[in-house]
Amino acid sequence: MPLVSTGELVTAAQESGRGVAAFNVVTLEHAEAIAAGAERAGAPAVLQISENAVRFHGGDLTAVAAAAIAVARASSARLSLHLDHVESEDLLRAAHPAGFSSVMFDASKLPYGDNVKRTAEAVRWGHRRGLWIEAELGAIGGKHGDAPLDAHAPGVRTDPAEAAAYAADTGVDALAVAVGSSHAMTARTASLDHALITRLKEAVSVPLVLHGSSGVPDDELRRAVAAGMTKINVGTALNTAYTGAVRDFLATDRAAVDPRTYLAPAREAMAATVEHFLGVVVG
Repeated sequence: MPLVSTGELVTAAQESGRGVAAFNVVTLEHAEAIAAGAERAGAPAVLQISENAVRFHGGDLTAVAAAAIAVARASSARLSLHLDHVESEDLLRAAHPAGFSSVMFDASKLPYGDNVKRTAEAVRWGHRRGLWIEAELGAIGGKHGDAPLDAHAPGVRTDPAEAAAYAADTGVDALAVAVGSSHAMTARTASLDHALITRLKEAVSVPLVLHGSSGVPDDELRRAVAAGMTKINVGTALNTAYTGAVRDFLATDRAAVDPRTYLAPAREAMAATVEHFLGVVVG
């Protein structure tokens, strides 16, 4: 099936009051698992590649993007391609030629004024090329290389009034907000601030994005979507399933040397995880 745009998927989900899940791609097996899980769930999904994943692949966006696009086009599911947590201007500019329909431009570590300025510039540049642009306001934390962050510390969560001003001043198409989740959580113990999600939904007209959803329990995710979250990002949960399956296989077959023997169950474990999250988020 031809690639669809992230903006199309997110807009449709927002209008229907449902969520759309976005899953991080690190290897070819990740992309294949996301497509398989989406097909089983009968739901659309976003294949997203982060700046960290691009760095893992030697800094070359084209190869991993081409692999994800090939998987998406061979799938019967409606899939889009998204470039996630981009801080590099060069990487932002590589997105459109590489086939991405959307970019999450991340200036959230900067002071508020600088975040607005750089994000507005990225939005203007992206919109001229038809790119849908997501940004972040607040401190979600937990990304590779970041210091540990207490998602419940004062000043960490996104302020609704500030979010409204930020969205208006930058022109972003979607806004990632801090409401109690954190990246890279391997235990699903996060507790979200649902009252804050409701207030943010009332203050901001663009779709809201929940990063760090791997650490959020199913019921919390359902409540978050009902309160106004639209794009639900999942990364660590796939890696947990992948690595767990590899560990289990090699623990029982220590003589195995063919990676296909343990990557096949790893890919299947990720596909099952994708199917589960889509059932929760889409309903």
